[in-house]
Amino acid sequence: MATDFRSNQAQSGNEPGVFPTELQPNVDHLITEDDKPVDNVFSEKQQRLLTEPLYSSWTTETPFLALANVGLFHSTRLPPLVPDFLLSLNVRAPENLFPKSNRSYFVWEYGKAPEVVIEIVSNREGNEDGEKLSSYARIGIPFYVIYDPERWLRSEKLRFYELRGGRYELLVGTTHRIPSIGLGFTLWNGSFEGHQDEWLRWTDLQGTPIATGAENAYGVNQLAAAERQRADTEQQRADTEQQRAVRLWEQLKRLGIQPEA
Repeated sequence: MATDFRSNQAQSGNEPGVFPTELQPNVDHLITEDDKPVDNVFSEKQQRLLTEPLYSSWTTETPFLALANVGLFHSTRLPPLVPDFLLSLNVRAPENLFPKSNRSYFVWEYGKAPEVVIEIVSNREGNEDGEKLSSYARIGIPFYVIYDPERWLRSEKLRFYELRGGRYELLVGTTHRIPSIGLGFTLWNGSFEGHQDEWLRWTDLQGTPIATGAENAYGVNQLAAAERQRADTEQQRADTEQQRAVRLWEQLKRLGIQPEA
């Protein structure tokens, strides 16, 4: 049985199919976690900024899986790729995440390769625009993004590649949209978890950033505060009208006029 799997292994229907249990390869020998420390603090925060908003705020009916720093296995004979972020559409995470076959992104388990992979450059050792670029193209990742905030590799901070004819083509420009997915991305200056910096963020196709859960909560709180302010203003207006009515009543009585009830 072949042990290299491509993204076109899908059955009929909207969601990709998976191999029958009896045909699935044995993964007991594969190392899915190596207990190495996570990347630097900025990269860790950046990874979460790419994953959390999709689950908090992305309005899509398409099931998806967004993962950070998880092994991407496309062969039982080769070590995994470990992208900083991956997004795969029309797949669902298994209910039990603890079996070894569910701990990583095995292409043969999900029936397809992810649509998007993002690498965050933190030094010159990751080979993001060399070996990794070639590997992601070989296994058929349609879109590949390199975010290089400190410009370790090139003068551009952000590079966006699309797979065309089996090779990645660099897409130029400042507007980055993926209509087939319904998302875009941009460099955004702002505060995330109390840290002001330039971040890579998902947007909708109109360029509006996909909100984090905290931003959603802040927005809800702002709406609630505005509603309380509106209610207070209405109450103050009602109190003022009542006071005016009382003063008018008393003034008419002083003039000998009996106001009607």
